[in-house]
Amino acid sequence: MTIAKSSQPDLKTLPDHTQLPDSDGTFVKNFQEHPQSIVLTDSLQPILERLHPDQHYAIGQDCGIYWRITDPPERGAECLDWFYVPNVPPTLEGQLRRSYVLWQEWIPPLIALEFVSGDGSEERDRTPLDRTSETRQKPGKFWVYEQIIRPAFYGIYEVQNAQVEVYHLVENRYELVSANERGHYSIPQLGVELGIWQGRYGNMVLPWLRWWDSQGNLLLTGDERAKRAELALEEERQRGEQREQELQEERQRAEQREQELQEERQRAERLAQLLRSQGINPDEL
Repeated sequence: MTIAKSSQPDLKTLPDHTQLPDSDGTFVKNFQEHPQSIVLTDSLQPILERLHPDQHYAIGQDCGIYWRITDPPERGAECLDWFYVPNVPPTLEGQLRRSYVLWQEWIPPLIALEFVSGDGSEERDRTPLDRTSETRQKPGKFWVYEQIIRPAFYGIYEVQNAQVEVYHLVENRYELVSANERGHYSIPQLGVELGIWQGRYGNMVLPWLRWWDSQGNLLLTGDERAKRAELALEEERQRGEQREQELQEERQRAEQREQELQEERQRAERLAQLLRSQGINPDEL
């Protein structure tokens, strides 16, 4: 690929998302990555619906962000496991994005997350871009995120250790964010917290990277919300049945009391008749 010599390249000549590769041909590192991305996206939907009534946002899952022109093109991209970009249209000219191209979109992600299967050294690599070297060594991921792509928050989730580090971009540098009293990391722009949740998602019981609201309530996926609603309906039905049983028992007790009162009146009437037959007025007793 030929790079324009001008320091101000014509954007019309730069490739867009339809012209750039949308895969680097590598395997997903583990079976948790795809469901992990889905649980993050799915559970965040109610928040996004509230923040973006116009639906203008993008979420990338195992998707590339292009930040420079290289040959081959893939060397100028970083493949993020999950990222969210606010205030961009859901499609470009009616087409789904094949990748996120910074020189085409301009708006950086608010948060970018990496799911680490190894020791995280690749995701913490701060090696800068060497523009003078003939080898054109690829810079480290951390450096690219901090200096070029610049998401406001960058999270490194170590799957094996079930721990997450979150960095916040402050004055052009990433600062490590401290966990709150719940062990979560606040993302104020979304009004959520990020943390580790141990439990079942799908058919796997694992530590999962999840969202909570600012009060510490776990944000549920669509299936979890449906199951909770179903459980609530079942509990309401059982309470209704219990109440109906209690009312039935109360009616039975009332009927029994009425029967006892009726029998008492009948005994009193028979006694009164007996007294009258013997010339005694029961009303005078």
